[in-house]
Amino acid sequence: MEIALKIILVIASLGLIAAVLLQPGKSAGLSGAISGGAEHLFGKQKARGLELFLSRLTMGLAVVFFVLSLVVAYFVKSV
Repeated sequence: MEIALKIILVIASLGLIAAVLLQPGKSAGLSGAISGGAEHLFGKQKARGLELFLSRLTMGLAVVFFVLSLVVAYFVKSV
């Protein structure tokens, strides 16, 4: 069971890496560093389509990765 959880954890981590790398950049350059955070914070740019899907996929995979990490750590500790 421990080996299966570790394999699932590796798959989830690779999926999380791929989902983060597939997301497009919000802004580029110095102007993006200054104004990009404010636009993201106040919701001036709404994610649609593929961006929304990748954002939700990233959040889901992050939760799965975090939970699986805790479960694997519990099983390794108890052995």
